[in-house]
Amino acid sequence: MAENPYHLPPLRALQAFEAAARRLSFKAAADELNVTPAAISHQVKALEKELRFKLFHRNHRGVELTETGAYLLVALQRGFEGISEAVDQLRSRSSQAAVTIISSTAISSMWLTPRLAEFWRTHGHISVGQIVSDETDTSISADLSILYGDISKDRGRCHILFKDRISALGSPSFAEKHALDNIADIGSLPLIHLDAAYSRWTTWEEWAFTLNYTGGLRTAHRVNNYVIALQAALDGIGAVLGWENLTRDYVKDGRLVKLLPDTIPSPLDFYVRLNNEASRPAQTLFEWLSKRAD
Repeated sequence: MAENPYHLPPLRALQAFEAAARRLSFKAAADELNVTPAAISHQVKALEKELRFKLFHRNHRGVELTETGAYLLVALQRGFEGISEAVDQLRSRSSQAAVTIISSTAISSMWLTPRLAEFWRTHGHISVGQIVSDETDTSISADLSILYGDISKDRGRCHILFKDRISALGSPSFAEKHALDNIADIGSLPLIHLDAAYSRWTTWEEWAFTLNYTGGLRTAHRVNNYVIALQAALDGIGAVLGWENLTRDYVKDGRLVKLLPDTIPSPLDFYVRLNNEASRPAQTLFEWLSKRAD
């Protein structure tokens, strides 16, 4: 058996003594530790024998601590408090993600989550917690942020993930019913509009104007979330603007199709910002995402 480097008595004996000393009762200590009073007495006697000091004065009214017993009680309580604090901290760390990353619903579901699955294959020791919020001015703090905006105006440590293009998309059945020859036909199309209070998504009006269409536009549906807008398009309710990197899988498997060949460059950048440079795991994820930017 390996030698005890601290030369301590058995933990069970120390625990029995601490409970008896704190409660000044072998019976109360036994109830607390779910053992018999005889077991507490046996552990205390064994401890006294090993230390060669009397720890309790025993009398018909109960027990009282000796000076040595009081000294040992204080020392043990300090030690147990330190152990308890360390265990609480470890439990807290294990329940928290090593890295937190915030992004919108659309970016999380259509771009980030699949890449995090790949990240964990080689960095399984780093836990990542996602905070999904469509309010870009949120006060929620995170180690990393994935943003859709003008990276040139961001003073943080940032890296572009991808530049995108925007096209008009619809379900195959919708495309068959609403065949378009050119951008001039966009005015007759039922459109799904995204009205998100904090979003900077390009609107149908901006998209059409960039392609030199200045006529009227119809509304088929209004939503405040891009993922819901895409679902409405999948259900054939109307046409939706599609950021090609986000909707790539929808188009690839034929759930959505381009209604026109015309596209415009996205006016803003999809980029990642490192908010907590002191965190080594956060830096690791930031560098990993940067290297795998499209």
